[in-house]
Amino acid sequence: MMANWLLVGLGASLGALGRYHFTNLYKKFRPEAGYQATLLINLSGALLLGMFGAATLTARWYAFLGVGLCGGWTTFSTLNSELGGQVASQKFRQFGSYFVLTYALGLPLCALGWWLGHRFF
Repeated sequence: MMANWLLVGLGASLGALGRYHFTNLYKKFRPEAGYQATLLINLSGALLLGMFGAATLTARWYAFLGVGLCGGWTTFSTLNSELGGQVASQKFRQFGSYFVLTYALGLPLCALGWWLGHRFF
């Protein structure tokens, strides 16, 4: 059997690769709004993490899906880097909407995921 740390690492690798490819694809079509890819990634990750947290997963599956996959998929560091860049380039409206959407939608989406996880899993 695989150790939990190995499952977390495998999930994180897959999540990070997915984030990388999604971001590149998004920026290909909307290069001026690449930060929106991070917003979509983080919000979808909040929803998924809520679902995985509520589902009756074994510790190993949660290590792989919740900690690993969602941890690799979402990115707090890129969010803050992009927010800092928006402030530095004086895009204060963009900063405000990005900040508010991330935090005002992230928690409700996690709660929705939790509800869905309890309802369907």
